[in-house]
Amino acid sequence: MTDLPPIYFYLPQKDWLDDMPEQPDVYWEQFGKGIYCWTLQTYLYLKADGFPCNLVGTIPDEGIVIAHRDSFPYELRPTPKVLMVCIKPDRNPHPYAQLQVVQNPQDAKKLKNSYYIPLWRQPGLIPRHPERGDRFENIGYFGISFNLAPELKAASWSKPLEELGLNWEIIPKNRWHDYSNVDAVVAVRNFQKQDYTKKPATKLYNAWHAGVPAILGKESAFQAERKNEFDYFEVGSVDDAINVLKRLKDDSQLSQNCRKNAKYRSQETNPQNTIKQWRIFLTTIATPTYYKWVNAPEWQKQLYKQKCFLNMKIDALKIKLGFASNQNNL
Repeated sequence: MTDLPPIYFYLPQKDWLDDMPEQPDVYWEQFGKGIYCWTLQTYLYLKADGFPCNLVGTIPDEGIVIAHRDSFPYELRPTPKVLMVCIKPDRNPHPYAQLQVVQNPQDAKKLKNSYYIPLWRQPGLIPRHPERGDRFENIGYFGISFNLAPELKAASWSKPLEELGLNWEIIPKNRWHDYSNVDAVVAVRNFQKQDYTKKPATKLYNAWHAGVPAILGKESAFQAERKNEFDYFEVGSVDDAINVLKRLKDDSQLSQNCRKNAKYRSQETNPQNTIKQWRIFLTTIATPTYYKWVNAPEWQKQLYKQKCFLNMKIDALKIKLGFASNQNNL
């Protein structure tokens, strides 16, 4: 790694907190925010793995600078010795970043100069307790209530579950890591809208690591991960979801198969595998791109920024005219 340039994870000084953890896989409520789970957590995992990188509160004058989209100022432009790597959640990309990291493989297909790296599973996750055996009683949603389909907040959902002998709970944020008494998870953003090409498959990863069946909406991130019938159950309506839960309750063998499969699939989204993907990206993609940028003539750098500016204006015009843009910078 002697040829690596300086590599920095940038978290603006205003966002530094006194209780920020020094280890990556611990429960910390702020990891529920993108700027921390993508920036701080990635830094901590790589640092613990011996990868040379630093966390900074100001943008340095030289090196590879990685930051969440919400942390990079909109007007920021790359300097002659800085490569900007934007970690792009469900937002528009940064108009001047030379590279983008996305959390959904479908997003990478649409966005130029973007690379897919899965988001980390829930840190400090407590899996379903083995002593629960074949019990199937507690069903939970782990996530922001706003992102849960309205139908799953209504009595027309909770009442049938109660009649099946099932307990339904929207898990509060301070317990997003605790699946110890949960027997299945349900997470559907919208029964009408589908795809969600900018959203990650994190809720599925968490279900696998928790060792519980997952009932999920029709999202591209989940579909990209699916390999067999036990990975998760895709539903398109409240009735579909209720029928799946009834099957899982009545068929203990089906629930067992889902739990066994979850244990197997969780190995693929183990933090060590994600660390490897970050290492590969930083050494084989970001580093060559950095040196190409640094060694490029000044006119080429100015041309790049002019193209970015032009694309930004075109995108703004498309939005004003009511058209969606599918392109990023050149």
